[in-house]
Amino acid sequence: MASSLICSETQSRVSSVLNRDVKQYGKKFMFDCNEETCWSSDQGDCQWVSLEFPQTVKVSEVKLQFQGGFSAKTCRLEGRLKDGDFLGLSQFYPEDNNCLQSFPIQEAPTVDKVKILFENSADFFGRIIVYSLDILGERTS
Repeated sequence: MASSLICSETQSRVSSVLNRDVKQYGKKFMFDCNEETCWSSDQGDCQWVSLEFPQTVKVSEVKLQFQGGFSAKTCRLEGRLKDGDFLGLSQFYPEDNNCLQSFPIQEAPTVDKVKILFENSADFFGRIIVYSLDILGERTS
């Protein structure tokens, strides 16, 4: 059964933070289970979030909640094992709304790092706002 792969030992990185204000819009707010906090990217093309897990995993689902008007029209999930190259795992197309959205990932290989690329932002300036992010799957080691 799939469960959340994000834990206290998972290392996260983001492409940018709005005005570099990590106290108000930092990456940690995607994982705090508080519906009033969020990660907000700065403007620019192709924002991203990467997650490095403490062990190898098989991803089966991505759950995202954007702010309407600041979502990505296209998302690309990539993964890699150790220091290898990132490989495309899936592409999905979120709706531009405030709802928690779920995207099943079919037959993903074992990885220890994933990267979600937010392409084609609904915002004219390319900003992305994420209230919640979760990666579901199985730990393999």
